[in-house]
Amino acid sequence: MDVTPDIIVRWLDNYAAVLAENRNYLTELDGAIGDNDHGINMDRGFRAVRDALPNQEGKPIDDTLKMVSRTLIKTVGGASGPLYGTVFLRMGTNAAGKETVSPKDFASVLAAGRQGIVDRGKAEVGDKTMLDAWDPAARAYAEAVEAGQDLPAALQAAAAGAEAGMKSTTPLVARKGRASYLGERSAGHQDPGATSSYLFFKTLRDAAQSG
Repeated sequence: MDVTPDIIVRWLDNYAAVLAENRNYLTELDGAIGDNDHGINMDRGFRAVRDALPNQEGKPIDDTLKMVSRTLIKTVGGASGPLYGTVFLRMGTNAAGKETVSPKDFASVLAAGRQGIVDRGKAEVGDKTMLDAWDPAARAYAEAVEAGQDLPAALQAAAAGAEAGMKSTTPLVARKGRASYLGERSAGHQDPGATSSYLFFKTLRDAAQSG
């Protein structure tokens, strides 16, 4: 089973819906250590993405992912727009020229998204950022594919890795972004970017499993 344009569109539609459902939760998480707007911003950006999805019917995977990047950079405020915009741009660039993406090649697509976070945010694992969910997710996916698991199983491993990474941010002291201004007071709060990243992988898994 390969990643197809239909899976990508179904995933993005579901991710937008889940972000809308979790808008207040993500904003509450951000209110404890950030600008109190992560859920609002992510919901705004992906509502715009969802509105554009009908125009993506029949278009290649890379075109859709790059559309998401452009939309988020234009509509999402704060750090989330540039970071998620870079993720989708790097993923789309890596998937260019492919009608479908094999499970093995999709490991490179996810790795490219992860590297975009590192390059754009200058973050490391343990800094209490979205990378803390992305890094174990991308690694778990690659390891699962290497072990011979199919796409749904590998994405299940990625979602589990992202969830564990998200939860690992709670005791951490933030070293990047607005949360870092709080110093030790940032400990004890789950990172909102890591949380929206977990939802990214959870809905991606669901889209593949329902395909």
